[in-house]
Amino acid sequence: MQIFQVIEAAITKPPIPHEPYKQSLKAWAMYCLRDRGFKVVYAQNADFAIEPKGGEKLYFKVTDNAGDVDNSCGWIVWDSVAKTASLIPPPS
Repeated sequence: MQIFQVIEAAITKPPIPHEPYKQSLKAWAMYCLRDRGFKVVYAQNADFAIEPKGGEKLYFKVTDNAGDVDNSCGWIVWDSVAKTASLIPPPS
């Protein structure tokens, strides 16, 4: 799905680098997505949700520990060694 390519581009080529001492991973991810024009909203069972035009909400959680990832939603995973983010799309 094309939306996941755009989301991945937003976090792998961010407008600002993630600096853990300045902002949380969640705040950084939300900023990057809003900068690309996504509508990022509150989510009860995830860190945030994206509301695509004419589509269902996509739920995401963020982590810096790949061991936290499960199939409950999509994930944005920060690799603190490589200083890169990756996207794990939600299960379909």
